[in-house]
Amino acid sequence: MSDPSEPVSVPSNRDATAPNKVRGPIFHSQDVSRSPGVYIFRNKAGEVIYVGKAKNLRNRMRSYFTASTLQKSDARRRALINSICSYQTFEVASENEALLLEARFIKQYHPRYNVVWRDDKRYLHVCLDPNQDFPRLEFARLRRDDGRLYFGPFPQSRALREIVRMLEIRYHLRSCQVAEPVPETKKHCMEHVIRDCSSPCTGEISVEDYRLRLEQVMQILRGESAAAELAKEIQQQMQEAAAKLDFEEAARLRDMLENIKTLLEPGRRFVNQTISNRSSLDNREGVKSLQEALDMQVPPLHIECFDISNISGVLAVGSMVCFRNGRPATGEYRRYRIRDSEATDDLAFMREVLRRRYAGLLRNKLKLPDLVVVDGGAGQLAAAVQVFNELDMPPTPLIGLAEKQEQIYLPGLVQPLCLSHQNPGLKLLQALRDEAHRFANTYHRELRNKKISNSILADIPGIGAKRQEALLQKFGSVKRISQKSAEELAAEMPGLGLKTATKILEYLRKH
Repeated sequence: MSDPSEPVSVPSNRDATAPNKVRGPIFHSQDVSRSPGVYIFRNKAGEVIYVGKAKNLRNRMRSYFTASTLQKSDARRRALINSICSYQTFEVASENEALLLEARFIKQYHPRYNVVWRDDKRYLHVCLDPNQDFPRLEFARLRRDDGRLYFGPFPQSRALREIVRMLEIRYHLRSCQVAEPVPETKKHCMEHVIRDCSSPCTGEISVEDYRLRLEQVMQILRGESAAAELAKEIQQQMQEAAAKLDFEEAARLRDMLENIKTLLEPGRRFVNQTISNRSSLDNREGVKSLQEALDMQVPPLHIECFDISNISGVLAVGSMVCFRNGRPATGEYRRYRIRDSEATDDLAFMREVLRRRYAGLLRNKLKLPDLVVVDGGAGQLAAAVQVFNELDMPPTPLIGLAEKQEQIYLPGLVQPLCLSHQNPGLKLLQALRDEAHRFANTYHRELRNKKISNSILADIPGIGAKRQEALLQKFGSVKRISQKSAEELAAEMPGLGLKTATKILEYLRKH
C-alpha cells in the first residue's frame, strides 16, 4: 500500500503528436493490492478531489485508467480522470471498514467529485445511558460527549436494528422510551407480553440483575467472547432446525447469524483516522516487521504460501502464491490438481502439494524461498514439517497461519504467536493467505464449472445450471447423488421437493 505521506504520482499519457487524443493517466496495477480498501485521488495542487472504496482495490482503480473507460465516461468522470496527478491507497480488513473510512475521509476533505456523504448522513451507533438504573439501547448517528456509552459506528443499519431487537428480547431489556420505568408507565406498555420484557417498572427485576444482563449485551456489541458464543449457539439452533426440516426457521436463524457476523467485523471498532496521520503498510515495512516477529536472520523477501480447496474431498486442488519484496509475483503462482486417489483430507492434500513443489525445486537445484507459509494451524504445519523432513530440505523457515484468530504456528513451539492486528508483518501474512485462498478457490470453481457442463445432470429436463451446481456442491459427485433415496435427497437439499428428487434419481438410474 502506498505511504500516505508520499502519494504515488501518475504520469501523463497524452500523445504529443495527437493533442486531441487523450488516453488518460498511466497506472501500474501491480503496485496496488487486491485487498479491500479506500483510494484517494489528488490533483496537481495536492488537493483531495475524490475518495472511493473498493472490495478489490486493484480492479477498481484499474477501471479508471483504461482508454475505453475514458472514452465511454461522461464529462464529469473524464474531468476527474484527467485531473488525477497522484493517488493513495489504504488497505483495510473488510468492506465494512472501507465504508467507514471512506465516509470519514469524504466528510473531512469534501472532495469536489464526491456527491454522496457530503451532507450530514452518518452511520448508526448504539448507545445507552449508564447513569440510568435501567438503561435501554438507543440509536444515534452522532457520537456526542454527553456521558452515554457508544458502540459503533455500524455500516449495515438494517442488520443492526434487527440484532438490537433480538438482543432486547433475548436478554429481556426494556425498550420503552421513558427515562426511568415506573409502575404508572406499565398501563401503556405491552412489552412484557409481546417481547418478554423483564418489567423493571414493576420491580420484577433488581438493578443489579438488570445490569448483569446489560453487561452481556455490551460484550456482544464490543465483539468480545460473548459474541462468538452467541453466534455459535445460533448456528447450532440453525442446524437443528434444518435437521427437523423446519427450513423457514433455519433461514431466519441463518439471516440472524449473518447479521451478527456482519456487525462484528473489525470495522465496528473503527478508530478516527485521517489521510495525513493514518499509518500505512508499505512492502518494506511489512517485510521488516515480519522478520523481527519471526526472529529471522534474513528478511523474507521471497515468500511462498499454500492453500487447499475442495468439497468433501472432491475436485481437491492446491495453490501456491509467491510474494517478492512484499508484493505479489503473479508470474510465479502455481496451482495443483490433487493426484493421489488415497488422499482423503486437507492434510494429505497439503502434503502432496508441498512434496511436488519442493521435490521439483530440489531436483532442479533452484533457489528455495526465504519463508514458507501454510494456511492452517498446528495440523497443517505438522504436515509441512513431515514433508520437509522426508525431502531432507535445507533449513527453511516454515510457519502456519490459522485464520480464525490469526495465530502464527511455528515448529517446535506449543503456543502460537499472536501479533497485533495492526502489525505490518501480520498484514503481509494475511495478504499472502488471502491471495492463496482466492487463487485456490478460483481453480476449484473452474473445475467445478467444467464438471457441471459435462455432467449427466445437465441432460435432465427441468434441472437448471444453478440446481446442478448446488447438487454437486452438496454431494460432491453424481455417484453420491445416485446412492441417496428420494426422501434423503429432498431432506438434505433445501428447496428440492420429493417429486423433483424422484425425477433426478429415476433419470440417473436409467442412464
